This record gives sequence, structure tokens and C-alpha cells, in this order.
Amino acid sequence: MSLDRKEIAKILLKCEAIKLNLKNKFVWSSGILSPIYCDNRVILSYPNAREALVEALAEKITECFADVEAIVGVATAGIAKGALLAQNLSIPYAYCRTEPKEHGTKKQLEGRLNPGSKVVVFEDLISTGGSSLKVVQYLRDAGFIVLGVQAIFTYGTKKAEENFSTHTSLETIVDVQSLMDVAILEKHITQEQAKEVLDFLHTL
Repeated sequence: MSLDRKEIAKILLKCEAIKLNLKNKFVWSSGILSPIYCDNRVILSYPNAREALVEALAEKITECFADVEAIVGVATAGIAKGALLAQNLSIPYAYCRTEPKEHGTKKQLEGRLNPGSKVVVFEDLISTGGSSLKVVQYLRDAGFIVLGVQAIFTYGTKKAEENFSTHTSLETIVDVQSLMDVAILEKHITQEQAKEVLDFLHTL
């Protein structure tokens, strides 16, 4: 039996994959100043945490996407853990860029999958869902059957909820509310600060 959402949240906080700071805010790639920042890449450096998360992801996929025939990681953050997930499930793997590379073979999808395969797109983190949904659309246009998107964590923004409600399903193994509950319990932040974080994310 894999870990529940709050146990996974504990792992992410312990490894500092997720950081919270309401005074000195983080700059997202979009330029937004945020009191929360997630970098799940660091999980790769912690064998026990890495294994626990991959097990939880595999169990979630088996539960929600039982017909999956292949995993497609979203470049670049989803590449490594997507490969570990596919290995755990013993199914084919490929990764996909949001745009074709500009040199060489100019590929967008790297790897070999059977035409028409039922795939689950794996993403490390969901903010608005834009990158994942570009990959979803590319795969559909290429003739693959996209069952949905699997991610470790979502910020729970309005934009992401809107995007996935109209394009495909999203499953995660931890959500921002579970994270806030654990962060309060372990005294990373106060209840008032958690509300401030959630209120900020709900405006996006």
C-alpha cells in the first residue's frame, strides 16, 4: 500500500522540494511572485523518497488509468521520474517536448511507441497545465489515445482547473490543501499564512 497524500506532502517538505516563504517570495518562470515554490527534481537525489513517490504514482495510475499501455514524460522536468514510473509499471516510455527541437531530426516525441497506444502523460508539477496540455494535443494529433495526465503535485490554480476540465483528466498524488494541512501541523507556517498562500493560488 502506497503513502497517502499527507504522507507524500511530508516527504516533499522534508526534502525541500516544496518551499514556503511569505516574506521573501519566489519568482516563477512566468515572473509571478509567489509564497510557494515547487521543485520536485530534488526528489531524484533521495533514494527512499524517490522510490516512495514512484510507488504512489504507479498505484494511482493503475487505479485511475488501468488500460495504460505507455507513459509519456513532459520535457524536461517529467523526463526522469516518468522513466522510473514506466519502469515500475513495466510498460514502454517516451518523452515529449512542448515544441519540436530546432536541430537534428527536429523531433518532438523521443522514443518509440506503438501507433494508437493508450498513453498517460506524466508531468512533474502542474501550475496552469499549459505545457502538459500542449503535449496532450500533440499526442492526439499523432494518433495516440491520451487517457489523462498524471502529476506529483498541483498548485490548484483556477487556470489549471479550467484547462483540465475542458481537455483531459488530471490525477495527482498530492494537492495543495493536503500540503497546507501538513505544513501547519509541522509548524512550517501558521493557519493564517496557509490561508494567505491558498488565497493567492486561487487568484491565478
